[in-house]
Amino acid sequence: MQAFYADDFVLALPEGHRFPMAKYRLLRDALAAELPAIRLCPAPRASSGELALVHDPAYVQAVDEGTLDAAMLREIGFPWSPQMAERARRSVGATIAAVRAAQREGVAGNLAGGTHHASADRGGGFCVYNDVAVAARLAQAEWGRSHRSRLPVAIIDLDVHQGNGTARIFAQDDSVFTLSLHGAKNFPFRKVRGDLDVDLPDGCDDAIYLHALDQALDELAHRFAPVLVLYLAGADPHHADRLGRLALTGDGLEARDRRVFDWAWQRGLPLAFVMAGGYGRDIGTTVAVHQTTWRVALSYWRRWQNRGGSTHPAPQDHE
Repeated sequence: MQAFYADDFVLALPEGHRFPMAKYRLLRDALAAELPAIRLCPAPRASSGELALVHDPAYVQAVDEGTLDAAMLREIGFPWSPQMAERARRSVGATIAAVRAAQREGVAGNLAGGTHHASADRGGGFCVYNDVAVAARLAQAEWGRSHRSRLPVAIIDLDVHQGNGTARIFAQDDSVFTLSLHGAKNFPFRKVRGDLDVDLPDGCDDAIYLHALDQALDELAHRFAPVLVLYLAGADPHHADRLGRLALTGDGLEARDRRVFDWAWQRGLPLAFVMAGGYGRDIGTTVAVHQTTWRVALSYWRRWQNRGGSTHPAPQDHE
């Protein structure tokens, strides 16, 4: 199974900064040591043309040249540097590559990504560009070269924070379905309505969360028929997350992942996934949650290979 990383591009953050930059290298090292069937691949660099499928070219230019104003940088939460601009492009490139690999092999992932607070003309919440939105748009463009219809894409966002940027980007687009389960009282405090938003109370436990997820996946299946699934597998619903405010256990998050991967598998849908948030008080706990997601993903990738790698929809009796 292919996994794409961009942790060579490290931002020099101030002491005490909340963003866990070290987790990406720690996760790659853990996967290399424990899951050798995962092929670790450097992320390609997203081109300006690819970014322009979603983002205002003037915004992209300002990120490249370091001319974002102070207010926009505060909203993003990172100081500007050439490494910041390059890392942002590589994070998008990793998700693009994961989508292409998933379309060939059934499942693939990005060891970072999930930058769902970025909108067309601005970033926010540690998100510069919206990697999932760009990858969805590019997949649709590539699909359109050989099909007369527009590729239907489902975005299943299970980061603890609502993907307001993603919802805003696809607000008027019925070819992309955005599903989000998130903390009702958590950031962003002004949500942007997506196709299906599930607000969860502070302290939400495994049982409440998984019941809500089951209902949401059923509703997604009833309302939309995707051909591609993009999954944001945030670690931040974990009870030990500093920014999460929910109370899921490691077992609960593993059950969450299995539900999503199985939902796509049963329908014969390729699934590309990204790590999204994770801000544990102990960085090792966050990395362990992400590792579990990769173990689950690998088990479903193996199912695809046993099927022959075909990513055509499964027969009806498999559902």
